[in-house]
Order: sequence, then C-alpha cells, then structure tokens
Amino acid sequence: MAKIDEIQKRLVLEEVADLHDVPEGEYNLRANGQTAGRNTTANIDITSKDDGTGIDIHIKPGTKHESVHIPVVLSESGLTEVVYNDFYIGDDADVVIVAGCGISNCGQQDSRHDGIHRFYLGKNSKVKYVEKHYGEGDGNGKRIMNPGTEVYLEENSYMEMEMVQIKGVDSTNRNTKAELLAGAKLVIQERLMTHGAQEAVSGFVVNLNGDDSSANVISRAVARDDSRQTFLAEINGNSRCAGHSECDAIIMDHANISAIPKITANNTDAALIHEAAIGKIAGDQIIKLMTLGLSEAEAEAQIVNGFLK
Repeated sequence: MAKIDEIQKRLVLEEVADLHDVPEGEYNLRANGQTAGRNTTANIDITSKDDGTGIDIHIKPGTKHESVHIPVVLSESGLTEVVYNDFYIGDDADVVIVAGCGISNCGQQDSRHDGIHRFYLGKNSKVKYVEKHYGEGDGNGKRIMNPGTEVYLEENSYMEMEMVQIKGVDSTNRNTKAELLAGAKLVIQERLMTHGAQEAVSGFVVNLNGDDSSANVISRAVARDDSRQTFLAEINGNSRCAGHSECDAIIMDHANISAIPKITANNTDAALIHEAAIGKIAGDQIIKLMTLGLSEAEAEAQIVNGFLK
C-alpha cells in the first residue's frame, strides 16, 4: 500500500474531501493509481476488484448515520487512469458518500482521471453523495477529468448528488445516467466555474420509470475568459412522475455557454419542466457593491461566489 505525501494529503483531504486529517470511519484513499489508505467497519465493507480497476463498496441494510470517503489524487505528470467504483446500498440505509479527485500537474504531460461510479440503491434507502473536482499546477500538461455516474434507484429510495468543480480543471466531460422506479427521488445540484481556455461538458439523462418518481436537476455555472461550457439535460417521463431541469449561468469576458435541455413525456401523467437562463452580471449589482467600498473586481468576485454557493 502506497504512502500519502504532504502534497497528496492536502489535495485529497483538504481540497477534495474538506478534511484536515485522515477521516474516522470508512474510507479508501487512492494516490497515483495505488491504494494509499483504507478502513472498513461492520456495516460498510470496501474491497478491491479482482482485476484491480477499482473498488466495491457494500453497505448493509439498515445502516444509519455513517459516511464513507473515497477521494483520489494524481500528483505525477503524465499519469492516466480509469477507475470503476461500485456502490451497493442495502434497503433502509441512510449514508453519506464523499468522493472526488484532485490533480496537481507541474509537468509537461497531460494527467487524466476517469472515474466511473455506479450506485445501486435498495428500497427505502437514502444517500447523499458529494463529488468535488480540483486542479492545480504550473506545468504545461493539462488536468483532465471525465466522471461517469450511473444511478439505479429502487422503490422509494432517495439520492441527493452535489457535484462541484470550481478551479483548475482544463477539460472535463461529465456523463450522468439515472433510472428511477416507483416513488424514487433524485436531486442533482451542480456548481461549475471555468476560466482560461478550459472546456466543460455536463450531460444528464434521467429516466422516470416508476409511478410517483421525481427528479430535479439544477446547474449553476460561471464561464470566464475564453472558456466553453455545455449543459445537456434529458428527462424522460415514462410513468406518472415529475421532472424538472434548470440551468442558470453567468457568462463573462469572451466565454461561450450552451444549455440544451430536453424533456420527453411518454405517459399522459408525466409532468416535466425545463428552464435555462444565461446572462452577464448586471451592472447595477456591481455599482451597488462598489458604493460600499469594494473595487469592481472585488464586487464581481463577491457576486460570483454568492451565485455558486
């Protein structure tokens, strides 16, 4: 098992998982393609896949008020990896799962992490999932992340997903797919900021297959400099269900943003809504803050930070 150094510790714990030390409870730390720490408990078991491509996390039925952290860090330039992590959440469980990736690239080669996460939620289970991506480094090599997420929600299960990417990722292509059975509920909240020449694509496909299932997909994004963003949200109402997608974006400088929502009703009792709004920061907002003593740049930063909270 690899040891985690100070740079990796800061990236994987503080920037990605919002921790200042190795967490208590269940965790799996991955650094430069190797396991750097692991702990399991009676209710949550983490095992490596036989082919070495990732881990399986089994959460026992009825598990309550426990959390599992599985952050990843890449600090070697030129490293590329594809990791498959599968989560099996038992009936009536209620847990928090914290994931994400931090890349520090000070070299000339691209570093890339593709994390594929699959969630299987049992009946009446509840999961809060937090995923944060972060990049840094003064090298010419790019920091690339392509997360893929699949969610399978059984009857009356609930999943809340918080996806955050605010700094330092040069290219990302996110693909999220969800299948919901009767009474299942899904809430997705994305917060995204790009700058420089960064590119980000966020794609969501949700199939509401069971009666009284529902989904709410919300994205808040800021694009600065010459960066480019694309938001794709597709909700298919295949039953008596409710679906809503919303994209609110601030465009600045010479950036480009596309929002492409799609809703399809395949049942007369499907109620689906999509909303999209893209615009610049209103001048009166900046002027108001400047009258309080802030510079134009400080006022702009405060507005952006508040928008992305």
